[in-house]
Amino acid sequence: MKIARIVAAVLMLAATAACSLPPETPVKKEQLYLTGIYSYYTIRESPESVLAALNKDGEVVLEAFYKDRPIYIKIMALTNGLHVSFYER
Repeated sequence: MKIARIVAAVLMLAATAACSLPPETPVKKEQLYLTGIYSYYTIRESPESVLAALNKDGEVVLEAFYKDRPIYIKIMALTNGLHVSFYER
């Protein structure tokens, strides 16, 4: 019985550790533009909607195009700024 509780606690900790949290300070539009994603990639979402998602959830995944190639852009709001990752679709 005690082992089952420990296993359940570990599983709950692992499940909640992967959740994203909103940033301590709100992300501003200037910070988003400094990433350069709107200069190099074609993105359907407006910067305002991306900022709203970043400030609410702490991360956002965008569908974008780079030279007619579909990609995903993942932006995470960290304490030291924005972290941008790119993945092929």
